[in-house]
Amino acid sequence: MQRWKLTLEYDGGPYVGWQRQDNGQTVQQRLEEAAEKLCGCETLVQGAGRTDSGVHALAQVAHVDIAKDLRASQVRDALNFHLRPDPISILEAEPVPDDFHARFSAIGRVYLYRILNRRPPPALDSGKVWHNQRPLDAEAMHEAAQALIGNHDFTSFRSTECQADSPVKTMDRVRVRRAGEEIHVDVAARSFLHNQVRIIVGTLELVGRGKWTPHMVKKALDAKSRSAAGPTAPPGGLYLVSVKYPDEEE
Repeated sequence: MQRWKLTLEYDGGPYVGWQRQDNGQTVQQRLEEAAEKLCGCETLVQGAGRTDSGVHALAQVAHVDIAKDLRASQVRDALNFHLRPDPISILEAEPVPDDFHARFSAIGRVYLYRILNRRPPPALDSGKVWHNQRPLDAEAMHEAAQALIGNHDFTSFRSTECQADSPVKTMDRVRVRRAGEEIHVDVAARSFLHNQVRIIVGTLELVGRGKWTPHMVKKALDAKSRSAAGPTAPPGGLYLVSVKYPDEEE
């Protein structure tokens, strides 16, 4: 039995999220179905991040055990064949030790949120960005975001349905910058709470359009109440960009 580390990208639009659910098709389900066709047996695919319905991934990481003697290129290509026509692509398959776990071995995750900040709607990126017509001040958003860096109780910035044991997380980076007609919010941490990035973005958007001052983000954080922060930004603008593991070079 060989454990394989899979790096994959996907369009989250057609799915109700990463994790298997009873109310619709998920990315995990489709990967498990593809792996079962490859190895001829029931499989379990574990992912590094449980992305929500509509959230995308540029480099999600998962692992799966396959009881066949295969080369890495064969695993990658066979899974991609069985995934057709789903918008899921295995970018790389890599053999790893049995103690590797896509989720629990990870020491860092990076997310990107894309806001299309212009009057005309997107023709090519519909469902891939948050189309926000209001003029947004990216510099004010970045200034406000710095209050979130470090170790904090993020109760104000997590879903009321979040099942994490503790609301305390350490944010390594929250960076906001303008990229042409888009505003990008880049967030890095070891792990995240349910909806944390989307609530951060929804809150920073209030600062960007002048409804909040940057200091009000710090007040929302200190309040430790979900009602104190801004709305949850739409899922389509969010991307899981990368997952970091201890043995990887900087």
